[in-house]
This record gives sequence, C-alpha cells and structure tokens, in this order.
Amino acid sequence: MTTHLSHQTLDEIAGLGVPVPGYDRSAVTTGIVHVGVGGFHRAHQAMYVDRLMQAGGAQDWGITGVGVLPGDARMAEVMAVQDGLYTLVVKHPDGSLEPRVIGSIVDYLHAPSRGQEVVDLMAAPSTRIVSLTVTEGGYHVNQVTGELDAEDDGLQHDLAVPVGDATLPVTAFGFVVEALARRRAAGVPPFTVMSCDNIQGNGEVAHKMIAAFARLRDADLADWIEAEVAFPNSMVDRITPVTTDADRAALAERFGVEDGWPVVCEPFTQWALEDHFPLGRPAFEEVGVQVVEDVVPYELMKLRLLNASHQALTYVGYLAGYRYAHEVCTDPLFVDFLLRYMTNEGTPTLAEVPGVDLAAYRRQLIERFANPEVRDTLARLCAESSDRIPKWLVPVITARLAAGGAVDEAALVVASWARYAEGVDEAGQSIDVVDRRKEQVMARAARQTGPDADELAFLRDPALFGDLAEDERFTGPYLEALRSLHEHGARTTLEEWARR
Repeated sequence: MTTHLSHQTLDEIAGLGVPVPGYDRSAVTTGIVHVGVGGFHRAHQAMYVDRLMQAGGAQDWGITGVGVLPGDARMAEVMAVQDGLYTLVVKHPDGSLEPRVIGSIVDYLHAPSRGQEVVDLMAAPSTRIVSLTVTEGGYHVNQVTGELDAEDDGLQHDLAVPVGDATLPVTAFGFVVEALARRRAAGVPPFTVMSCDNIQGNGEVAHKMIAAFARLRDADLADWIEAEVAFPNSMVDRITPVTTDADRAALAERFGVEDGWPVVCEPFTQWALEDHFPLGRPAFEEVGVQVVEDVVPYELMKLRLLNASHQALTYVGYLAGYRYAHEVCTDPLFVDFLLRYMTNEGTPTLAEVPGVDLAAYRRQLIERFANPEVRDTLARLCAESSDRIPKWLVPVITARLAAGGAVDEAALVVASWARYAEGVDEAGQSIDVVDRRKEQVMARAARQTGPDADELAFLRDPALFGDLAEDERFTGPYLEALRSLHEHGARTTLEEWARR
C-alpha cells in the first residue's frame, strides 16, 4: 500500500516516517522564478530554500519553476498532480536512504502553453530573483570568440519579434529580456539574474550573453541591463544522477511514498554565492551556503577538479567496459590516474581557496565518486562533451602550457573522448554519443583512423580546442595516448601512463 504524494496526503506521509514541510505552504509567495527545473535544481537551490522555510523564514521567497522546452511538459504534469511537491532522497554510501518531501516550489509554468503567465510573473515587482539551470549550452556562447552565438532557431525567433509586439518568446533569454523590458517601461527595478550552471564566471557569462541578446533587439534596453541588472557568480556542487524507475520503486517499497519524479542525490552539497542582490535575497548563509565576496577560487576548484575529473574517468571507464562512476572509482588503476590529473595538472592552475584543504578535497572527490548507491552513469557524464571539455578541461591545458607545465594526463582525457566519439567501445558495442554537436564530433573522430587518417582531425576544431592542434607540447602526448587507445585499449594505456 502506497500513498501518492500531494498536499492532501502530507500528514499521511509524515505518519510513514518521511519528513514533510512543517511550514504553511499556503502562506508562501513567489519571490524567485527559476528556469530549468531539473534534478539538480531540486536537489540544490530548492532544497536550500526549503531548509530556510523549515527554520521559519523565507515565506516570501517561494519558487515558481519554468520550463521553456517542449520536453518539459512531463515535469509540468508531475508538478501539477503533486502540487509542486517532490521527494528528495539522499543516498548514503552504506546503502541507507534519507527521504524528505520538499515544498519550496509553489508553482510550475510550462512556457509553451503558459508563456504569458511566465512573462507577467517575471515582470511582477514581487519577483526579485530569476535563477537559471539551463545547462552549459543554454548560454549560447561561441567557444572560439566568447561572444553570443545567436544562430539558435529559438533565439532567431525571439529576435524577429518587434519590441512591444504581443508575440511571446520561446527561449530562456527571450523571457528574461522581455520581462526586464516590461519592468523598465513600468519603472520597476530589475530582478537579479542568478545563474546556477557549471560555467566559470556563470554570472558574468549570463550578463554578457543576455545583454548581447538584448542589444540585438534594443540598444537602449541593453545599456540599461548592463548598468542596472545584477548577475552574481555562484559555484554549485551536488552529484545528482538521473532519476530511474528503480529509484521510484525503492521510494514506494521502502517508504510507502508514490512520487512521479523524485530526486536522488549524494549527501555532499556545496554552494558558494556572491552577495550581489539589490532587491534582497533569502538568508542562505543560515542554511549552509557560503556567501562570499569572490566566488572565483571556489568555482575554479570545482570546475577543474570535480567536473574535469568526471571527464577524466568517464571516457576511459566506458571504453574499458564500466558503466557507472562508482565502478571506475573502486579500480585502483583508474583512481591513481584521477589523482595524478588532479594533483599534477588541475591543482597547480588554482589559487588558494579560502577555508579549503585541497588535498583533502581531492580525496573527498574520490570518495564521492565511489558512492555505490548514487549509481551515476558514465553515459550521463559522457553526454554533451562539446559543452563540457572546452569549459572544464581546456582551460587547465592552456594554463599548464602557459606555465611550461606537463599536460600528459589532460591529453589522455581528450584522446579518450576522441576515441569514445568513434561510436564503438573496445568490445565492439555501439556507443550512443549524446552531444549537441554530435555530427561534427563523430565526423572528425571518424577521420582519425583508416588508410587516409588524419590523427589530429579531432583536435582540428577551433570551436572546441582553439589552436591546440598546432602545439606540439600537447599533440605529442595526445597522439601517443590516442594510438595506445586504438592499439592496446584503455586499461593498458593507463598502465603505461602510470609508468611515465
């Protein structure tokens, strides 16, 4: 016998031993509009807001979620049936599960069908923060120039709409800029745009890209956005794998709660946030958020150690036959490789991180990756590499080369991506390459083998790698790694790298 999660069943679920919101959700009003309500947002920002509400505060900082993609319709359906409630399940390494019902999301708007409500809510004076988790690719950054890439069909649609026209936007940028334009016209101060995506300087990137998009519509509006809108940087961290049917079944069987879309995550969570909110913010520091003057040291630590290390383990692990991160991180050969990358190449590019012991942080990362209950798939970590490698690993490579340092480990990571992108693993099994630039990436990978092979074909993509294909300090170890991966496989290549 299970109980379906909804507002009406909270008392019953509490009776099952699952903590539920202890605050009056009917008294919670929207202060934050969040675009991109996926697993990470619900395991992170929404969880922190819920913690504040549990402590008796933040009643005017409720979250209304927004989905701008057609595929977000499923989330809209689940959130409507469950009154915005969902279960956050922390998976501990010993196999224990820690569920809690989160109540900080008070509404969810699917923009393709409720776009006018999205614009009206963002434009309302009560909305003081618009936050984003739209993935790295959602910022439309040209990886070579660093400028806005406005070729996206959705952006083109929104740019074609005349200022003041009643046609609704279809993109996150379109909604944000339209709402800001309406606030400006009405004399309402602008909301703060808070990026929570894994991008170095995410607030600065959001500022630059959104202002550039606005400038293509209205130069005066763009000037106002650049001068008046706050875009604080943040560093966010919590491993949040994709929810599976097994996760739903475990919640129902072990706790009696039927939830259409629970969220599972690791115990660890971290958020470093710049304190730049002209219209105010929740008292995040009271629930464990590090509110700091400068996020850069924290974000570089996370991007170049955690995120880049995910890429370091995922391609070689997949090629070698593993399918989960924890499997890779219980293999000493792979762990040794990860630690060498973090210690010898990633860490030397970092400045001091206040309050953080980097050696302990590196060890903790391995422990987190090795959590067998999280079951983070390598397929998830391999996805969208074109958005990840240029932001997380290439900066390490360029910094190391500028300092005259070795890049052997990083070269092997890039080579393993190139080998993975060929679309077949070492056992001859097909690989489903998931990437927004899949055709280009796989076409370049295909040219690195065969009678007329160009072994540097994969690197000859300046949108991803700049001029690395011309730098022998990188191409030397890269070619050595790629040849070894082709001839001997991932495990033997790692064994050879360990002897270097």
